[in-house]
Amino acid sequence: MPAISAVTRRRPWREAWLGLRNRLLADARFQRWAAGFPLTRPIARRRTRALFDLVAGFVYSQTLAACVSLDLFDSLADGPLTVAILARQHALQEPAMATLLKAATALDLLERLPDGRFGLGSLGAALRGNPSVNAMIEHHAMLYADLADPVALLRGHSATPRLAGFWAYAGNADPASARPEQVRHYSALMAESQAFVAGEVLDAYPLGRHRRLLDIGGGTGVFLSAAASRVPALELMLFDLPAVAQLARGRFAETGLAARVRVFEGSFFADPLPGGADVASLIRVLHDHDDDAARSILRRAHAALPRGGVLLVAEPMSGTAGAAPIGDAYFGFYLTAMGSGRPRTPGEISDLLLQAGFRRPRMLRTRLPLLVRLMIATA
Repeated sequence: MPAISAVTRRRPWREAWLGLRNRLLADARFQRWAAGFPLTRPIARRRTRALFDLVAGFVYSQTLAACVSLDLFDSLADGPLTVAILARQHALQEPAMATLLKAATALDLLERLPDGRFGLGSLGAALRGNPSVNAMIEHHAMLYADLADPVALLRGHSATPRLAGFWAYAGNADPASARPEQVRHYSALMAESQAFVAGEVLDAYPLGRHRRLLDIGGGTGVFLSAAASRVPALELMLFDLPAVAQLARGRFAETGLAARVRVFEGSFFADPLPGGADVASLIRVLHDHDDDAARSILRRAHAALPRGGVLLVAEPMSGTAGAAPIGDAYFGFYLTAMGSGRPRTPGEISDLLLQAGFRRPRMLRTRLPLLVRLMIATA
């Protein structure tokens, strides 16, 4: 008789427990009892709040979007103001402004003082120091439009999602043909947030022992610019689509790095990557592509590196402790609307790296893993 695995032995007990739990939670009498019993009352209230937050989540996001669209946080940078003053500044009627201010206060974006004025709350103050987050909030108008009918989006019955048009390379059979006007907006959006990501990656994996870095799909060069600042002797190479590479050359010229960076144009699906680097990076690139495309990118990266060369893969990852809604809910639907890619667990990325010929994939710790995690592997 074949051996029964531990997983198989555990499954009936776990399924029975889940069935019992779910029947209880769905029972109206049990819900009323749990809400009144002292030991279960806090749990019942937390779950009620969690369910309501799921229902009201879109309203919360639109409250934030309204604050960002009106530059409300900047208006309060110098100190608290009254409803009347803020209403005049932003061309709203006072009742409408009061509604927004109270909603933002409930979300910790603002704080109401005893005299009735409103100032920055803890989250609003943090947002003022993160322009990249504000750029993403404004960008989310496209995502919200694509999610107007989420079932139609999942079935592929909705009109062409706006995000698919925004990311010019998504689902494009010839991404290298993208024109400058097609890549300018998404390149600017990526550049806004790349500086923070670059700092996390470079803190987790210092590049001082390397001679030359190739940034694959490097956009307008924000990560390379950060690496250049950290390691003055490091030689730099960037590879991206022709239209994006033109933007990168302009950035390097403005920042005085033009003589230090070699920029290569092409598609990592059709063209070989330039050789000569002993370390390469894929910063928020892999999760934008489906598995076959991701394997192709990794194989080309492997071919470009010498034996012992190191590849850095940095992006948000599925299965991150404490960040499951970000990895699986947010990025799952975002990439569905985009029409390309999927969030992956570290184990899935490790498997892709091994299939491409890399050795010893391992995770390195970053300070904010919910935003970016880092895996390295050796060629």
